[in-house]
Amino acid sequence: AIYTLDRDGEVVIGRKLAEWLEVSAPTVTETIQRMIRDEWVTMDEDKTIHLTEAGRKAAASVLRRHMLTELLLAKVLGVPWSKVHEEAHRLEHAFSTETTARVAKVVNDASVCPHGNPLPGREEVTSHLLPLLEAKLGCPYTLGRISEEAEQNPKLMTYLEKHGLVPGAEVSVMEILPYNETVTVCCNGQQVVLGLAVARKLWVSEGVVGRPKKRKPTSSGAC
Repeated sequence: AIYTLDRDGEVVIGRKLAEWLEVSAPTVTETIQRMIRDEWVTMDEDKTIHLTEAGRKAAASVLRRHMLTELLLAKVLGVPWSKVHEEAHRLEHAFSTETTARVAKVVNDASVCPHGNPLPGREEVTSHLLPLLEAKLGCPYTLGRISEEAEQNPKLMTYLEKHGLVPGAEVSVMEILPYNETVTVCCNGQQVVLGLAVARKLWVSEGVVGRPKKRKPTSSGAC
C-alpha cells in the first residue's frame, strides 16, 4: 500500500493506510513501528511515511509478483476481471522466484496489470494518462487504468465490470455535479453514474484506441 500510494503521488500517512487496508489506526501504528525498527520505512516529524531503499525494493518485488499473478489468472485461466485481484492475493505468496519468472514469460512480459496499472519499473507506459475528472466534457477518451486503491473494493470492481468500465473502454464525461458529488459518464453507449471518490480512481487517454464494440443501447440509459 505504501509503495502504490507513493507512486500515485499520494502523501502516505497512517490514516490513509488504515482506510486503504480497512484496519484500525492502532493496528497501522503498531505495524509502522515494526517496519521502522526493521528499517523498511522512515517517518517524518509530520507523520509522513517513506519507504527506505530496501523497503522500496521489497515492495516492488511483492507488487510485481501480485500483478503477474493477476495477469496469469485473467489471460490464461479466464478468471473474471473483477475477481483477479482477490484471487491473486490467495496465490501469489506460493510462487517462487523461478515460478514468477515463468509466469512473466507466459504473459509475454506484460507492462500493465489487467486493471491498467504499471508493473514496477514500467511506469512510463501510463505516464500519458490523465485523471478522468480532468477530461473535457463530451470528448472521447479511452479508459486506461483503474487505481490499485479501487482494486481493494470487490463490490466496486464488480460494478465497474458490469458497466463496461474496464481498460480499453470508450468513455466520455457527460456531467460533473460537485454539489451532489457525482459524475455521469458515457461508456460504450450507456450512461453510468459514479461518485466523485470513484471517478478520482479512473485514468484515461485522449481519443479512442481500438474502439470496443458498443453494447446495444436501451431506451432509458443510452447516450
